Formats: sequence, C-alpha cells, structure tokens
Amino acid sequence: MENLEVMMTLFAIVIVGYICGKLGYLGGDFDRRLSSLVINVTCPALILSSAMGGTLPSREMILPLLLISVITYAVLTAVAFWLPRFLTKKKDDEGAIGFALMFGNVGFMGYPVVASIFGHEAVFYAAVLNVVNTFAVFTVGTILITGHTDQEEGRFQKKVLYSTPMIAAYLTMLIVALEIADIPPFVSQPLTMIGNITVPAALLIIGSSMSHLSARTLMGNRTVYLTTLLRLAVIPVGMYFLCSFLGFSSLVVQLNTVVIAMPVATYGTILCLKYQRDTTLITEVTFISTLLSVFTIPLLAQLFASLT
Repeated sequence: MENLEVMMTLFAIVIVGYICGKLGYLGGDFDRRLSSLVINVTCPALILSSAMGGTLPSREMILPLLLISVITYAVLTAVAFWLPRFLTKKKDDEGAIGFALMFGNVGFMGYPVVASIFGHEAVFYAAVLNVVNTFAVFTVGTILITGHTDQEEGRFQKKVLYSTPMIAAYLTMLIVALEIADIPPFVSQPLTMIGNITVPAALLIIGSSMSHLSARTLMGNRTVYLTTLLRLAVIPVGMYFLCSFLGFSSLVVQLNTVVIAMPVATYGTILCLKYQRDTTLITEVTFISTLLSVFTIPLLAQLFASLT
C-alpha cells in the first residue's frame, strides 16, 4: 500500500505539470532551462545528500552494484538496438523506442521509490547503479536519440565522465568507501534542500511536455503499449531471473530490478529537446509508462516478498 501511495503521489505531480503547461506557466525555453538545472545542479545534490543522512550505507555493496549494473546495461544495449525494429514500421521511431526500452527514470523517480521500499540509505545504492546508467544515457542514449554514430552529436563525449551527475556519484562513493560520517550541517543541509527539488521539477517537466500533445495522442497506440509492457514488466522480470542465476545477492538483485523497472527516463524527452528531435513518441511512452508504473512497481515489490 505504501508503494502505491508513493507512485500515486509522483504521478499527481506529473498532472500538475500538465496543467501548468496548459496554463502557460511551463513550456518552451523555460522547460529546457529547468531540465539543465535538474541535470547539472539538483540531481547531483540529491545523490550527494544520500550519503549524508547520519547512517552511512554499506561500502561492501559498491562493487557488486557496479558489476550488476554493467551486466544489465550491456544486455539492455543489445535489446535497444535489436528489438525496436519489430515494434514499429517507422525507421525514425526506432531510436526513441530503443531509448525507452533501455532507460528507466532512475535519477528522478527511482530514488524516492527505492527509498520507500528499501529505506533512505538505499538512495546511495540507487546512485551507484545510476553511475553506469548515466554513462550509458549520454553515450548509447544519445546515439539512439540522434540516430548518428559517425557525426559529432552522436560521438562519445569524454565530458560525460566528469559531468556533474557523474562527479556527484564518484564523490558519494568516496564518502562511503572512506566512511566519512562527520560532514558538517552547513554542507549537508543545503545539499539536501537543493536535492529535494529534483523529483518534483523532473515530474513537472514530464507533465509540461505532455500538455503540448492532443488527448488522442496521449492515449498512445500499439507501439507505445508494447514498449511500455516490455519496459515495466518483461525486461525487469527477465533481468531479475538472469542476475539471480548469475549469483548476485538477493538485495543487490532486487535493488537493480526496481531501478530498471522505472517508467521511461525523462532524459529521453530532455535529449530530444536538446537535439531538436520530435518528442511526440518519447513523451507518449513516458506518460503511459509513468501512469501504469503506479500499479506495476507495487506488484513487483510484492513479487520480491513472495520469492524471498
């Protein structure tokens, strides 16, 4: 019940963003600037604050989480480039579908959901998993969205390795690895307050993007629902059993599964805006997957309870 309440709360903020977009409070250049603020400032602050709550997470979890994440995104990369051709007849839509299949909303929705299921210290574990996710979003994800592997906008950008979200993740892992527990309040409290902006701001962006689409478009189509089914159910359950078979601990597998069971990443819409690509399909599948995740994530948590 608690997980359902969390998802309902997050989705309510999306609806507020939709209304604000319709009323003209959000949209256009403001959305692009807010997206940059979230990526470069508030999300890194949220990651850092996860290791500043008084009780440090277990540093023994860092390597297993990184390893399972590398395996997961290696598998998902293959899925993202191979499967979309069977889900749509439009060549131009394959990249957006691949992105939707590969990337869940880890940085925005993943943190509060993980915290609600596993406890606040688990935000750090989600941040460790998000290191590989972030690296993949701005490399493989950019290639999927732009459709280019040999042009400047589709090439691997070394600056991804020292982008603010990545630096925040590195610093957070360092804090935990060195067991630095006495960070002064004048550092931790501002970071926590700024980090708390991340989730509502990101969800407002989703809602605002939805507000520019017709009601008929928002209802989706066969491709949108098939992509959503794969993103929310088939891929997470498949990875759960694969990683369990590979011998990872139950907690590591469950954390990884919840993270990849998130609805489609907001970064998809943000990257489409950045590279001036059509946002219609990615926004549709983001909306439908966010709506249905209200039910699928609690069911997934219940599955864990029955298997352990």
